[in-house]
Amino acid sequence: MSLESELLILDSEVDGQQALLSDGVKSLLKALCGRFAAEVPQLLANRKHKQQSIDRGELPDFLQQTKSIRTGDWQIRGIPKDLQDRRVEITGPVDRKMVINGLNANAKVFMADFEDSLAPTWNKVIQGQINLRDAVNGDISYTHPETGKHYKLDDDPAVLICRVRGLHMLEQHVLFDGQAIPAALFDFCVYFYNNYRKLLLKGSGPYFYIPKLENHLEARWWAKVFAFVEQRFCLQPGTIKCTCLIETLPAVFEMDEILYELRSNIVALNCGRWDYIFSYIKTLNTYSDRVLPDRQSVTMDKPFLSAYSRLLVKTCHKRGALAMGGMSALIPSHDAETNKKILDKVKKDKQLEARNGHDGTWIAHPGLADTAMAIFNEYIGEDHVNQLHITRDVDAPIHAGELLVPSRGERTETGMRLNVSIALQYIESWLSGNACVPIYGLMEDAATAEICRASIWQWIKHKQKLTSGVIVTRSLFKKMLFEALAEVKEQVGVDRFTHGQYTQAAVLLEQITLADELVDFLTLPGYSMLLAKD
Repeated sequence: MSLESELLILDSEVDGQQALLSDGVKSLLKALCGRFAAEVPQLLANRKHKQQSIDRGELPDFLQQTKSIRTGDWQIRGIPKDLQDRRVEITGPVDRKMVINGLNANAKVFMADFEDSLAPTWNKVIQGQINLRDAVNGDISYTHPETGKHYKLDDDPAVLICRVRGLHMLEQHVLFDGQAIPAALFDFCVYFYNNYRKLLLKGSGPYFYIPKLENHLEARWWAKVFAFVEQRFCLQPGTIKCTCLIETLPAVFEMDEILYELRSNIVALNCGRWDYIFSYIKTLNTYSDRVLPDRQSVTMDKPFLSAYSRLLVKTCHKRGALAMGGMSALIPSHDAETNKKILDKVKKDKQLEARNGHDGTWIAHPGLADTAMAIFNEYIGEDHVNQLHITRDVDAPIHAGELLVPSRGERTETGMRLNVSIALQYIESWLSGNACVPIYGLMEDAATAEICRASIWQWIKHKQKLTSGVIVTRSLFKKMLFEALAEVKEQVGVDRFTHGQYTQAAVLLEQITLADELVDFLTLPGYSMLLAKD
């Protein structure tokens, strides 16, 4: 790092920012950027090179050069006591009320999300970190300005894990040597520095969820970051713990390698199913024989998703790591009959995960916690805190073809209209600052919206026929988007529509859906629009 290296915060100050971004935080962030930020563009370039090979016909497969790691006899360093029982985890945004409710839910872990549940305006990023700091300190509270309802932490809150943003995102409000810094480094640094002492004193630790990894070299980068920080603060190696989401198709072929690179710090892998489905579309976008059907029919019992779940369990348990199941995005209903159907779906989904050997699962709403907890209590039993004893050693090896097998099902007009409407409403909400949105009985975040728009892109590219016989074209999408706008206007009313971001959302949705090449993440152009409004 040169003597001229400078860290510059651009945006106007948010209440509490000065205390949060102390000199100590800035010093650590400067050191991290100086040592690790320059590697990120190369890691992202590696992704593009891999994608180009796949586009040319080289399907993803297990790596020959790392076979010795997959066949070797090794395990991760270990799992702290407060992370050994993770049978239900609730996830949510870092809004103050949400943080309190998440920590108070009947769940073992609350994952506070700076990624797919956050529209990353500077105010929300800073306020979210303040909320987590206050939660760790135990003095977080919130009073609703309209109802007067007061929220505070219970005596025995869930374990807190912070999910940082992916490597593809930059934090444009912070510059190092004139360049926007990796958002992942910012999120990690601010949360770690402000909370690690208090967390360790409480018998816990600085725990992180790492999203969107695509290969073991990215895991190696994180391992170097963690080791550097542990050494800088005189912490025992392995003090920082992480769980990595396996939510990209390339990563499923490198799970052993990801665990190996992070073996000092990692405790679990997670089936990030919604992003994984999106990544399946994105990675195999040039293959006309691997086009997915309606989103609603791509469930975890489909062969390619079942293989993914079972391989993750087998890989993790062989290495002494936990294997977390995926998200249930359903939302409870006030109608008793409807709610019974919802809970029945949740039970079926969670039973499948528990039978596969997962050690826990995700929910997005506190109203599902009891149902999910009952399922995993039944399978884990009283004698264990997880299912690490289920090795799946008797299973036949899972080969690459099983992870890539096409998913059969219908492509319907109803399904396409749902995709258009959900993507439109979600993007509007995201641009308005809310990135975790209930739509048609599901809690949608960026991952589910990505599936909606990517599916339509894929159907257009490969001239798919709907069950009605109509071919999916650019003009059909435009027609449906126009009609969806009209429907939403009628649903929300003229005033809400006029003062909302619906027109901007429609423009963005049309741009990314009709682009010649599939846009990597809708949040990238979306972030540019947020910055323009900031």
